[in-house]
Amino acid sequence: MQKRAIATRQIVLVAAAEVFNRMGYVNAGLQEIISESGVTKGSLYFHFSSKEQLARAVIDEGCARLDAACSQQFDSRTPALEALIGISYVMIDPSNNDNLMLAAFRLLNEMGDFRGTRHVVFDQWTSTYQALAARAVEEGDFRADTNPDEAGRLLLEITFGTRLLAVATDTLTGLPQFVGIFVPFRE
Repeated sequence: MQKRAIATRQIVLVAAAEVFNRMGYVNAGLQEIISESGVTKGSLYFHFSSKEQLARAVIDEGCARLDAACSQQFDSRTPALEALIGISYVMIDPSNNDNLMLAAFRLLNEMGDFRGTRHVVFDQWTSTYQALAARAVEEGDFRADTNPDEAGRLLLEITFGTRLLAVATDTLTGLPQFVGIFVPFRE
């Protein structure tokens, strides 16, 4: 893809994230996204054939940014339990003002099938949490008889469910402090 086409696609994604965050998936219209982005209708349709395809691309981009925000936690020198806590805090961080990440979370919930353009997003996150849980068992931070697949899935469900409930009850800003009182740190 040419540099100009890549730049236009990114402009549309950023504008779409803004509109989806403000209006939600159902109420967002392509005309609103065109107006927000300043691109032509033809440019939008060159990159995205439908509102659904555009929303799924926003999910992909938001999840890629979430992965990038969590990347330092995936260093093998970082203890697995610390990494699990770190990526969980990234997911619930109310100071996160990355509209693409915020839109991805909103769209995942509103669209209901939890996938981007290629795959179910939670499959990748589940695998990440399970791999870290397995390392936490090996490192002695989880009991030796812990099933890492079950523990990883549960931790992801708790993290995402906590975020979802905090958004629904407008308590996201206090969430890190609240979650912090339950996180067991070893001295």
